[in-house]
Amino acid sequence: MNIAILLERIAKVDPARPAIFLGYDCVADYGQFHNRAARFASWLAGQGVQPGNRVAIFMTNCPDYLIAMCGIWYAGAVIVPINAKLHGREAAWIIENAGASFTVTSRGLAEALLEAGASGRVVDISGTDYAQALRGPPLAQVTARAPTDLAWLFYTSGTTGRPKGVMITHRMLIAMSLVYHVDVDPVRPCDATLYAAPMSHGAGIYAMLHVQMGARHVCPISEGFDEAEILDLARHHRDIHLFAAPTMVKRLTAYAKASGATGEGLRSLVYAGGPMYLADIIEAVDHFGDRFIQIYGQGECPMSITALSRKDINDRGQPRWRERLGSVGRAQSVVEVMIGGAEGHELPRGTAGEIMVRGDTVMPGYWNNPEATAKTLVNGWLLTGDVGHMDEDGYVTLQDRSKDMIISGGSNIYPREVEEVLLTHPSLSEVSVVGRKSAEWGEDIVAFVVLAEGAGLDREALDTHCLEQIARFKRPKDYFVLPELPKNNYGKVLKTELRARLHDG
Repeated sequence: MNIAILLERIAKVDPARPAIFLGYDCVADYGQFHNRAARFASWLAGQGVQPGNRVAIFMTNCPDYLIAMCGIWYAGAVIVPINAKLHGREAAWIIENAGASFTVTSRGLAEALLEAGASGRVVDISGTDYAQALRGPPLAQVTARAPTDLAWLFYTSGTTGRPKGVMITHRMLIAMSLVYHVDVDPVRPCDATLYAAPMSHGAGIYAMLHVQMGARHVCPISEGFDEAEILDLARHHRDIHLFAAPTMVKRLTAYAKASGATGEGLRSLVYAGGPMYLADIIEAVDHFGDRFIQIYGQGECPMSITALSRKDINDRGQPRWRERLGSVGRAQSVVEVMIGGAEGHELPRGTAGEIMVRGDTVMPGYWNNPEATAKTLVNGWLLTGDVGHMDEDGYVTLQDRSKDMIISGGSNIYPREVEEVLLTHPSLSEVSVVGRKSAEWGEDIVAFVVLAEGAGLDREALDTHCLEQIARFKRPKDYFVLPELPKNNYGKVLKTELRARLHDG
């Protein structure tokens, strides 16, 4: 079953239902949403795109993101969403690795791809090709796909510094959408989802479960996260669902408290993507009330490992309320979750180990990467790389990450990728990048560096060097000069010692 059939179905039974908004304004009802997606699908097919082909989306949050996404699926092709904050070179690498024949872009992003020498054809939604596509004949019906066929190729960074393509099937997306209504938050036809977080990630993955219910889709005019705009749109549209990283929740709470806003019209805020400090969620609930739900997932098991319910977050009368609030909740209905030891066996409750998951939302593997697949999928279980424990009631608490990944503002950053860029600068001879705790961002990126002989530390030059090759949010916030990096007997840098130095000031 093609996930996009959910749009076709709602469009047939209720075509006049308002569907897509830009700010206050409705720019498409469900009939128009379906029709434009079908026209884009027909145009793609006419350009040689066949079922199973990959088509990349390198766009900011805007109404045509939804049109392009569903149009690609209508044609039976696979979407490859790319974070619009990435550098053109990073996006070009993903496009090439995925073998994408087309890339759909928005405002100014086409130029970044062209400068980076991206492969395939670039279709800008402000250009003539896209306008012509939406004027052409529509595809007669949604292209049939098997449940195991690829639908979404999600690129997530790895410890090697190069992104890995997570293969997400139609079955995975459908299972995740169905279980959301049971374990996370039931969506009603009168509700609306607001796209303030990148649609290339969790916010976009949640789109189709809102389509399924005929809910509204609101794109902010800013095309991103703006506290005043979010609260204003919530007041205007009412019954708003918002997916956000913990740092967004913190910023929204601080703004609302300073401005006197109560969150009127905001029905549900689902947070995920990084550590949420207890003090921050308590402050948010104190101000906004009973509006919060937490989920835990990975690209390899999108949005559907565990969920911490609205009741658990708000029920201060529960004797273990604070302990549960510090957890990521219990297993969602579509998966099994286990805490495993080094040999993959289940550990006793309360014992720390690797969080493992299996079920219909777990990926079949990484794109063209059997070695990484074999390391991550073992005996049917996904090894998340996260360390945690489970209590007797099934609540899972994250304790640490077994890998060196840094989560800053909800975005995953892997140190080696930044290190490789910094090491190409002539003033540096050695580099080690680690995360430093940050009340605002969760973690800041900092770099410990050993200078080349005769060189001095030029922070501005290093920042410029990074911005020429990687996204702005990946550059270090601080640089610390050492005469040498601490290493073990095998020459491996001891990042634990570097983190200890940060902790000790």
